[in-house]
Amino acid sequence: MPNSPAVSRIGRFYVTSELGRGSIGCVYLAHDPVIGRDLALKTFNPDLSFVERSRYEPQFINEARAAGRLSHPNIVTVYDASIESGMTYIAMEYLQGRELDKVLGSGHRFQPDEVASIAWKLADALDHAHDKEVVHRDIKPANIFMLDGDQPKLVDFGIARAPNRVADRGADGGEPYTIFHANDLLGTPNYMSPEQASGKPVDARTDIYSLGAVMYEMLVGRKPFQASDTDKLLHQIVFKSPPPPDEIAAAIPPVLSKIVMKAMSKRPEKRYQTAGQMALDLKRFLLRERRARRRTRTAEHVLEQAETDDLPPERRGLIRAAYFALAAAAGIAGFMLLR
Repeated sequence: MPNSPAVSRIGRFYVTSELGRGSIGCVYLAHDPVIGRDLALKTFNPDLSFVERSRYEPQFINEARAAGRLSHPNIVTVYDASIESGMTYIAMEYLQGRELDKVLGSGHRFQPDEVASIAWKLADALDHAHDKEVVHRDIKPANIFMLDGDQPKLVDFGIARAPNRVADRGADGGEPYTIFHANDLLGTPNYMSPEQASGKPVDARTDIYSLGAVMYEMLVGRKPFQASDTDKLLHQIVFKSPPPPDEIAAAIPPVLSKIVMKAMSKRPEKRYQTAGQMALDLKRFLLRERRARRRTRTAEHVLEQAETDDLPPERRGLIRAAYFALAAAAGIAGFMLLR
């Protein structure tokens, strides 16, 4: 439920309600009188001190610069960004739904084909971002906003690496991920790639690993790695491998499990080399699943008709044989994707 806003106007935008806030940022529902549309306005949490705002201001600017380069149906659209009267803000499209972490936290379990469909769209979005030289570096359920119809949107490009990023430091031209800011890791440990967790240089393949980790959690209902403290968690990410999803839940197709494990390979060169390759495998999986379901439905219908119609026994035997042949073909289609 939206709350009463702490401010009534930011720049030219009229603030109508507060949508939510975190330790650093606050998001308002606002209206743009020039364009005549509602939008989401992200600015600093009003409780932050001037020193804290100065520390995090580059992160806000980076988010606007990174996301502003992108135009994709599964990436939040940034309309404007500015600093007016000492207030930094980003104006972006108003999304109605819930973050994926809240969906998962409510106990909702996705079916394997739903996970594949959502991940396919996200992989395609990442492929677009990487093509524009933007590496998100913080793919996690909290940064995936779910709209109606299981339509995902990538949000929060605050620590993304982009050609026009400001205040870059570290071995990869960006800030190391194992340092602390206000007692929070820059980046989220549970979904970090091994190279990210160990403070090594990262590239676009770090996002591919993180998307695989998100898929893993969606499929099995738990994160790939869990530990009592951050150091142990980072050690597991760097040196250990989780069991494949289909070993945890037999209902998960081995093909989909293999896609997840390839995305989560410890060594970047063993992963999908582009998010586009991952999206293609996910699309192939979805197409073959749909074809297999159509074959099964057709075979079941024919078998049902054969059992109810007045047919000679030998004719029914032929129809049953055809049914099992179709069912076997559906299984072989899945097997071939593993090759």
